[in-house]
Amino acid sequence: MKRLHIYSKLFVVIGLIISSCTTSKKEEIVPIKTEEKVSYTSISKAQFENSNMELGTIALQTFSEGIVTNGFIDVPPASKAKVSAIMAGFIKESPLLIGDKVKKGQLLLTIENPDFIEIQQNYLEVFEKLKYLKSEYERQKILLDEQITSQKNYLKAESDYKSGVAQVNSLEQKLRLMNIGISNVKAGKFTSIIPIYAPISGSITQVNASVGKFMNASDVILEVINSDHKHLELVVFEKDVLNVKEGQLIKFQIPENSLKIYNAKVHLIGKSIDEIKRTVKVHGHLEDESEPFLVGMFVESEIIIESKEKLALPISSLLEEGGNYFVLVLNSTTEDAYNFEKIAIKIGLKNENWVEIIDNDNLFSDKQILIKGAFTPLEDG
Repeated sequence: MKRLHIYSKLFVVIGLIISSCTTSKKEEIVPIKTEEKVSYTSISKAQFENSNMELGTIALQTFSEGIVTNGFIDVPPASKAKVSAIMAGFIKESPLLIGDKVKKGQLLLTIENPDFIEIQQNYLEVFEKLKYLKSEYERQKILLDEQITSQKNYLKAESDYKSGVAQVNSLEQKLRLMNIGISNVKAGKFTSIIPIYAPISGSITQVNASVGKFMNASDVILEVINSDHKHLELVVFEKDVLNVKEGQLIKFQIPENSLKIYNAKVHLIGKSIDEIKRTVKVHGHLEDESEPFLVGMFVESEIIIESKEKLALPISSLLEEGGNYFVLVLNSTTEDAYNFEKIAIKIGLKNENWVEIIDNDNLFSDKQILIKGAFTPLEDG
């Protein structure tokens, strides 16, 4: 019994010692003081560098309000030419391919038809006959002046001569359109082949002919486009067109190359509305016409109707928690770490890269803010 009493006291002493040690350890943990609604975060310099974090300051950025639309790359009507033959015939020679560059007046192809010879023959016959008609007209005029011939004979000679002149002029114009040399025809040198020349300089964009193929006069044989003066043709809906003004900036991109943004300016605005689609055409001049756009390329664009400068930070600066936004503001630095304050903010306008920071109290002026790497897991204090 005595020994049991000694053991009982010993257990009580051990329990007191353990309790004392536990209390001592709890007293060593000191809570970090924080201000109300502001928490503090520490980032080691090693983590800062390894995570490619960056510091920056709030700055003015331009936010734009615009009309989103689409359209295509085009050229003026004078820079497009659909080549047809003045008369039907068989393709004799067609050496050009799509993409070939041509100069105005360059031979494109030749067409052959026996009917071409008949036209030249008719011209020569009328031309030779005209010499007699002119001589007879002049003779009848002299006779009429001397009152030797009748008025009727004179008028007939005059009519025949003027009719012959009209026929000669008409056939000459036809031969010129057919690119047949009139001097050769007058010399009796006829041809069944006519050449077709390029009406403008540019590139071949369409070829509908092959050697031996019969082409009617209305058929398009080739298409030539001069792309030196490309522009935008946009379609704007009726509800938006009153906000579009000449000189406004257009930002556009090619869907197949959506990483690059190009600039243009509104040059002309259509004066009528498409009755079916309720849209208006808007013509834009490119900032750089040397860009390698192809005529007909589809574009997605935005016509900037208003621009505002606001204090802003990169979107990568923001931390979002429960619908609220925060930024990390540099509070102090040590040899091994950056110390940040996590501060709640209000945001306004946004674009792809920037967000407006509403800073009515000038809280962030000249403050260093973590603008890159804010989404990296951090060690909260």
